[in-house]
Amino acid sequence: MSTPLVPTGPLAGKVAIVTGASAGIGRATALALVRCGASVLVTARRKDRLEALCAKIESLGGKAVFFAGDASQESTAQQAVALALSTFGHLDILINNAGAGNYKNLIDTSVEEYDQLMNANMKSSFLFSRYATPSLIEQKSGLILFISSIAGLQGAAGESVYCASKFAQVGFAQALDAELRKHGINVGAICPGGTKTEFALGKGRTEDLIQKSHMMNPDDVAEAIVFACLQPPNTRISQMTVRHMG
Repeated sequence: MSTPLVPTGPLAGKVAIVTGASAGIGRATALALVRCGASVLVTARRKDRLEALCAKIESLGGKAVFFAGDASQESTAQQAVALALSTFGHLDILINNAGAGNYKNLIDTSVEEYDQLMNANMKSSFLFSRYATPSLIEQKSGLILFISSIAGLQGAAGESVYCASKFAQVGFAQALDAELRKHGINVGAICPGGTKTEFALGKGRTEDLIQKSHMMNPDDVAEAIVFACLQPPNTRISQMTVRHMG
């Protein structure tokens, strides 16, 4: 039986949005934030998984609401941010975690696949940041984290488009850090290595490969993300890599 959460913690009173929260790093991050006392809005495309996640959070004594939609669509970002603000009254943390992978050589990659990756990884980050930032500026505080990748720091064969989308997130985070710091808003990029999730299954990864690997568990990465969320107001983690020991 799960032990109910005490509604206090280092993030008590904080409100977070986590995109791509139906599985993997996003789901683990939402739970980790709640365990630290935060209330969360979780969003992804799979409504049934979001409902189950919110039910789990509430059974533990936490507060959560969900919005089901495609993070690369403007209406999803607008409505999810509006729902977080109307439900909880304010917003403090945005975790831009939604994303996709497709490992292919350049000549085997279609224009449609390029668009899908750039939309899932970069456009979603732009949209949620665009619609979350006004309320953060108004309250003169907040944190925006982009869950990029080691592939956003170093190119790899067979990952050119994926790397391009992840490099874009890192550059976007760096520019926003320079733009929003004067408003008291903290911006950073977390760059994990391989993690045991559903990510890129059938698009360069297999279940067998993942389970036999030294990849990190989603909870491992979530702890690093929460660490970045726990920094004092005058300290920021502009960029952090998280790697497994394999």
